[in-house]
Amino acid sequence: MSTWKPTAGLGALQSRAELNAQLRAFFAERKVLEIEVPVLGATAVSDPAIESISANPAAGQFLQSSPEYFMKRLLAAGSGAIYSLGKAFRQGEAGRRHNPEFTMLEWYRPAFDDHALMDEVEALLRQVLGLEQAERISYRDLFQRELNIDPHQASEAELALLAKQHIDVSWQDADRDTWLDLLMSHCIEPAMSKELLFVYDYPASQSALARVELDSHAQPVARRFEAYVGGVELANGYWELLDADEQAQRFRRDHKMRTERSQILNPLDDKLLAAMASGMPACAGVALGVDRLLMLKTGSQDISDVLAFPASRL
Repeated sequence: MSTWKPTAGLGALQSRAELNAQLRAFFAERKVLEIEVPVLGATAVSDPAIESISANPAAGQFLQSSPEYFMKRLLAAGSGAIYSLGKAFRQGEAGRRHNPEFTMLEWYRPAFDDHALMDEVEALLRQVLGLEQAERISYRDLFQRELNIDPHQASEAELALLAKQHIDVSWQDADRDTWLDLLMSHCIEPAMSKELLFVYDYPASQSALARVELDSHAQPVARRFEAYVGGVELANGYWELLDADEQAQRFRRDHKMRTERSQILNPLDDKLLAAMASGMPACAGVALGVDRLLMLKTGSQDISDVLAFPASRL
């Protein structure tokens, strides 16, 4: 096999160029400013579900898993609506839909909440993929419809029993978010239709950098959403948390969990906290996987078909 050759054909490369132009035209029409931020940073994400890649251990530099922290510093400095179309990096991300280096589209809209941002994500995906139908459903209603269980009220034991009934798992003990994630990825996502589906109001324990508010059932929920097409997760959006003290507490909780799981503890981003404390504007933001979007647009089944040089060809 000629391993020097790209895995993506000329048609896929042309499709990527056309998609990039289409994305930029979408935001130019809406007067959202394209910005560039560093792919090297002095800190790394705290989320236990994401492992960053250390680029220069001696200097304490990391390849960024998202442009989010830098973009929020720009928002706090008065940038207004902004987007980034560029590279992001995550350790151990490999598979049919994953590559350690990938292209991310991320944008932030001052004065939007999560539902207003869903409108814009829907407009973008309708335009790019030619979709005709879209559905929106809360995380609770989705689990009740597909698995007949309330994910917010069910006990950890009930979630574990349900997961073991549907999935062949090798462990007995896990936290409730692990069971919920397994049920979502193994039972619910495979049954999703080919159309666009937005899932919103996630469990508060999965809030990441989103606000937590009470829903119509007086249940604390994370004001965030995920967008799927044909069971493929494309985008993850937040009505952004603005409270720097609350964010610092979440960072500490992440570090506690990483310690319990024997994961690497990376330095926290004090500059992000300072930017939030200075007065970041109320806004919503979303990150979208461009490679996955291109896979859907071209009908590709493997991410290597739309990447010139995936990790296997470096």
